[in-house]
Amino acid sequence: MTTIESRVNINKPVSEVFAFLADLNNHQQLMPENIYNWSSTKDEARFTIQNMAKLALKVSSITLDKEIVVKPSEQAPFELELKWTLNDLGKGQTEAVYTISADLNMMMKMIVSGPLQKLVDHEAGTLKSVLA
Repeated sequence: MTTIESRVNINKPVSEVFAFLADLNNHQQLMPENIYNWSSTKDEARFTIQNMAKLALKVSSITLDKEIVVKPSEQAPFELELKWTLNDLGKGQTEAVYTISADLNMMMKMIVSGPLQKLVDHEAGTLKSVLA
């Protein structure tokens, strides 16, 4: 498994960050410009990544104020898990760690590692600015 991660500290209580991330409707605000055809519910999201793939994702597990795990609900180009882990830093501060774990062969790893790192960095950074 290839693991790609990004961390940000947010000046909001963990419960507020969790409530935002637990609703997949909010994730559209975190996406880069190359994401289109977005549709979502609280627990599911569908979108197209320009020149890459269509994805259908669903919340697979949730731990209150700690973790949200999202996995493909339909066939994806490769096995994949997206996870937001929240750490309460106290004094209304939260560390959000966004991790994508993907089962990639060497060729796919060379092709998609860079774009996936840009994606996690973009989403984590955007989360910080949206909740600022």
